[in-house]
Amino acid sequence: MLKQQLKLINANLPLLDQEKLCTLTIENGLWTSITKQKGYVKEGQANDLENMDEATVLNLEGKILLPGLVDAHMHLDKAFSLQKVGNSSGTLEEAVENYSYAVKDFSKQEIKSRIIRAALMAVSFGTTAIRTHLDFHIRWGKEVAFRTIEAAIEAKNELKTFVDIQLFPLTPFFHFIEEEINILEEAMQMGLTGFGGAPHLSQTPEKDIDIIFRLAEKYDCPIDFHTDESDDPNVRTVNHIAKRTIDYGMKGRVTVDHLCSLAAMSNEDAEKMINKIIEAGLKAVTLPGANLYLQGRHDSFPVRRGVTRVKELLSKGVPIATASDNIHDPFHPFGRGDLLQIGLITAYATHMGSPTDIRTILKMITEIPANILGLNGYGISVGNKANFVIFDAITPEELFTLLPERRWIYRNGGWLIVPGKQKSWNNPKIERLWSQSKSYMTLTL
Repeated sequence: MLKQQLKLINANLPLLDQEKLCTLTIENGLWTSITKQKGYVKEGQANDLENMDEATVLNLEGKILLPGLVDAHMHLDKAFSLQKVGNSSGTLEEAVENYSYAVKDFSKQEIKSRIIRAALMAVSFGTTAIRTHLDFHIRWGKEVAFRTIEAAIEAKNELKTFVDIQLFPLTPFFHFIEEEINILEEAMQMGLTGFGGAPHLSQTPEKDIDIIFRLAEKYDCPIDFHTDESDDPNVRTVNHIAKRTIDYGMKGRVTVDHLCSLAAMSNEDAEKMINKIIEAGLKAVTLPGANLYLQGRHDSFPVRRGVTRVKELLSKGVPIATASDNIHDPFHPFGRGDLLQIGLITAYATHMGSPTDIRTILKMITEIPANILGLNGYGISVGNKANFVIFDAITPEELFTLLPERRWIYRNGGWLIVPGKQKSWNNPKIERLWSQSKSYMTLTL
């Protein structure tokens, strides 16, 4: 049930204050006041979260409240394709090859169902905004490439009440010819957010990077590259990306993801690359789940694990988020779109376990990716949209220890998820979309 006015007391806001509880008020879906409490507040009319149906005042009892989580890098179109597209070696190379050959046999409805299922699963864990990269396999012709684009646009429109989705085509760096550029431009005009790609896979990476920058300038849109997803320390397309970002005056509008080769370089070389990232104003995303799984497959011991130099990038002021990447597909057979789980994997992979580190990781799944996506009105601040998630935990350390399943999710003036009810989804439309996407996928196995 939509509530125009809501007051939350005894809220724990670790991104705002680590010591004091807060009282917050919401009107018409916006934060209208945020006040630090002097102590624990007792209010006679307050309901707890177990009895919230008609409540206008809720006692959070010290539970953690975060702004809606933001996943800066997903592949929604590939999600749940593992049963049809395997990967016996577990390598990135086989995953790329197997999926690129299988994609021509996927119907638009199948791709759309996968997108909806994966996106709603992320929503169920507290995600309210997603940037997804879409395969653009024009090697099989325009019709095949546009199946994914059309499916994603339709899914985005159907889900817009529940989650904001940005769409970036994973441009074809294997055969980047003029005809394909024209098709890519046509796709952009259909409603894509920006341009993406994986130039380190190209035989002519600098030429292809230049093409993407020219297109981004033409359409005045951001760029998000899969960048140097390799164990080879000599793979350094980030160098040219940084140069062109400066040349085109696009500081703050270009994101580089993965950066695995940065982890394989010497400290001296890595410092030079990081300084170039800083000079160009690049933003970054680490994908620890998929990279821990994929990288180092050709190594004996010691095995390189591919996760980029997160702590070094953070210490230099580079905005770096952590994100889900792939879910149950040939690139990554695991995952569930839960950014809290991804945050925990990040902490393990990067040795980030101090109180300060843990709170930084919370920012890497909220404020930092919101900045990367350019979200307006994001965060817990008066006048911003009151999109948030409440976790059944009272400290950030407990949050990452318990990975609590109970999460109360509020968006656009109403509750999407209310744990403990017979049906967790608190909206009939979202329940229908969830059921339809799961049913369709079961029928197509």
